[in-house]
Amino acid sequence: MSNRRKFIYNTVLGIAATSMLPEVAVGTETKSHLITSENETFKLGIAGYTFLNFKLEESLKIMKKLDTHFLCIKDFHLPLSSTAENISIFQAKLKEYDVMGYAVGPIYTKSKAEIDNSFNYAKRVGVNLIIGIPAPADLPYVNEKVKETNIRYAIHNHGPEDELYPTVERIYELIKNLDERVGICFDIGHDTRAGKNAVTTFQKYSKRIFDMHLKNVTAAVKSGTTCELGRGVINIPALVRMMRKIKYSGCCSLEYEKDMKDPLAGIAESVGYFRGICDSDR
Repeated sequence: MSNRRKFIYNTVLGIAATSMLPEVAVGTETKSHLITSENETFKLGIAGYTFLNFKLEESLKIMKKLDTHFLCIKDFHLPLSSTAENISIFQAKLKEYDVMGYAVGPIYTKSKAEIDNSFNYAKRVGVNLIIGIPAPADLPYVNEKVKETNIRYAIHNHGPEDELYPTVERIYELIKNLDERVGICFDIGHDTRAGKNAVTTFQKYSKRIFDMHLKNVTAAVKSGTTCELGRGVINIPALVRMMRKIKYSGCCSLEYEKDMKDPLAGIAESVGYFRGICDSDR
């Protein structure tokens, strides 16, 4: 099959995922765990915020239809106050759908006590990565907790409206002298709306990027809005090439924020587009 035909096939497959994809057996290993090829170092996941309006099992059913297996856990699906029993039930449900919860967050914190709670939560859930939004004054304490627990901490950029962390560049300037396990969750859409180039940003700060929120936007300005992955201004093929060049080994978690009460078609199109790019752009 030609590269172009592979791209078209995968895109159509993503759009029609609800009816065309086979059931995924619990516990099986599939090539989609590594996007489309065992040669890829990065993984395709879903950012939990995508499922803001859906209960956990509804969200997992969507992931199963799309053959996606990595989830960044949001607290509306698993509250920070969850008991060991709550977490055990949650993890059993993920296992039933062949999904791995690889990180928690984003988690907003305004005090050291809340930071303690987020690290305790991650430890109880059994993940090694927190996506966080702490107060800048608390970064030295985050640094201490990272050293104490060996749990990595990735700060999320939220675009030009965010006074604390509008860009990856701003985050890097605040953390560059901290422990190397304090890093960045790179939201490519928000960084682009802040006037940055996603590919250039990724290349420059890749050593401190632990996670990625994958999305596209209609314009590289503050008023740009989120859209399907293949329809915006971010050059996704160039981004994939850069990820391969620097051997990025984290998750690319689709965070789909358009039509959030009825997102399946847009999520499926975006997943299919990304897989098509990964298959064809070599």
